Amino acid sequence: MFDVVSPSPHLQRVHGRAAVAFAGGRLTDLAQAGAAKAMLPKMHGRAPEVVFLNTAGGITGGDRLSYALDLGAGDRAVGTTQTAERAYRSAGGVGRVDTRLSLGAGAVLHWLPQELILFDGAALSRDLHVEMAPDATLVMLETLIMGRAAMGETLAKLHLRDRRVVRRGDRLAMLEAVRINDADLAHCSPAGLAGARAVASLTMIAPDAMDRRDALRQALPKDGGVRAAASAWGGRLTARFVAHDAYALRLAVARAIPVLTGQPLPRVWQI
Repeated sequence: MFDVVSPSPHLQRVHGRAAVAFAGGRLTDLAQAGAAKAMLPKMHGRAPEVVFLNTAGGITGGDRLSYALDLGAGDRAVGTTQTAERAYRSAGGVGRVDTRLSLGAGAVLHWLPQELILFDGAALSRDLHVEMAPDATLVMLETLIMGRAAMGETLAKLHLRDRRVVRRGDRLAMLEAVRINDADLAHCSPAGLAGARAVASLTMIAPDAMDRRDALRQALPKDGGVRAAASAWGGRLTARFVAHDAYALRLAVARAIPVLTGQPLPRVWQI
């Protein structure tokens, strides 16, 4: 097991908060503090893009970051990150990232952050909470990369807790919790990662989500080292991706996203 101890008082820790809100098609709030920032590049004929970034360049034990994006009734936006986030080896303590999203009536949010790369010895806890109106539309992506293949890195030590909660109206629409530790990494089980280095989940929650299932399945890879499958129920459509190569998985996910969003990838993505 990973030994999570208190961070040393002699090491500098990162704290940051970034929050963005839209109402009536206009930006109504932009708050930034510490290492967490939000950029809004100029868009032409497309929904506004909110690009979150961590100016510290990564997360380690004891860091605290929070992000928020709120959409009013009928608002549309894309939320993403400037680049892949990195969870570095912890010298003590757990890094924490808290993200909160809200969607008013008829709002549409494409939440498409880039990958989280986990370094050997990382200790990270993440929580994503979404509150959405029953007729709102949410497309949400989550991608985990286990180590840096180009550096020959194989993870042997890790503490990861990743929790996603979506409430649709007054009902729980989604609850997913991932926990990976040293023992999980030591077992190459078909019930777990089975040796995969990269995994992703792409989810759509919307009144018409189930109607997109067949089109999404057609866009999923049939070979190329990526295994993927999609299923739909109760107004939710989810595709899972597993691969040994992170870039192959990124390409597969990039092909699937426009099927659900009907839009190009965020401009900051590099494919």
